[in-house]
Amino acid sequence: MNRELRPALSGEILVETIRDGMVESVHHGHLLILDEAGREVKSIGGADLVIYPRSAIKGIQSSAMVRAGLKLEAQELALVSASHAGSQRHLESAEKILKSAGLNPSSLKNTPDRPLGVKERRAWGDKAPSSLAANCSGKHAGMVATSKINGWDIESYKNQDHPLQLLIKKELENLSGEVIEKISVDGCGAPLFALSLRGLAKSIHNLVNSNDQAHLSVFHACREFPEMVSGDGRIITESMRQIPNLFAKDGAEGVMIASIRGKGTVVWKMSDGSQRGDWPLLAASLSHLGAELHFDRVPVFGDGRVVGEIRASKLLSDVS
Repeated sequence: MNRELRPALSGEILVETIRDGMVESVHHGHLLILDEAGREVKSIGGADLVIYPRSAIKGIQSSAMVRAGLKLEAQELALVSASHAGSQRHLESAEKILKSAGLNPSSLKNTPDRPLGVKERRAWGDKAPSSLAANCSGKHAGMVATSKINGWDIESYKNQDHPLQLLIKKELENLSGEVIEKISVDGCGAPLFALSLRGLAKSIHNLVNSNDQAHLSVFHACREFPEMVSGDGRIITESMRQIPNLFAKDGAEGVMIASIRGKGTVVWKMSDGSQRGDWPLLAASLSHLGAELHFDRVPVFGDGRVVGEIRASKLLSDVS
């Protein structure tokens, strides 16, 4: 990393680990909250910081695919927007997406992996990683299906200059109001578009509050099938089950987006990429939008007993 970027990336304390009443460690980051009108009502760290949003923008990628003619049932469309746990249901839905376009798993070019979920990975055992089991297989199934529908080359669907990726880039630029200048490669192999934290917040807010049919179809699919977007017991699925009209998605390296239609939007980027404070941080952030997220305390142990907890920093406690 360029040395000049390090101070900007460090941000402010968002999460604290407490042991017997003393702060033992902290996680820094950047967080932005928008109200129902898209106005910035709370900013911690730097809203202009340019980040890789990772999987947090899968709903936007899905919207571009729908706009390009991808027609799926809601359960499968939710999987296109997912970082799924890798259950049998998830894998079968990915195959169903492929079959809808006359394709099979051999068409997938995403990086092979084992299931993301703990119990799902345990059940996978010693089997070799596969593109179908990887958490991004729904997105990639949607990408190859969309390419097939439009007569675009399937082998090169991950290339930056592929027609589908250009449409995704345009969708993200339209929603964020930013021109994307930096493009990398995500862990799954798809193009990764950089934008500011403010641009990410704006893009998600506009997606969730849109009346555009492509955006509405993605929003409603994920709301109807939150278990397809992530998995049982995981923060994305459980938070959407609890809070009406919430659209949420996490991304690698500590990125989170959460937006309640008609109420507001929260985005953050953890400077160290940590996700261990996600539950308390999401609960504290959503309280600014008038929503209450119930979760089990994240414990800190000492000698086999609870001696503390992981909590959101006091910077999030002043609900305005």
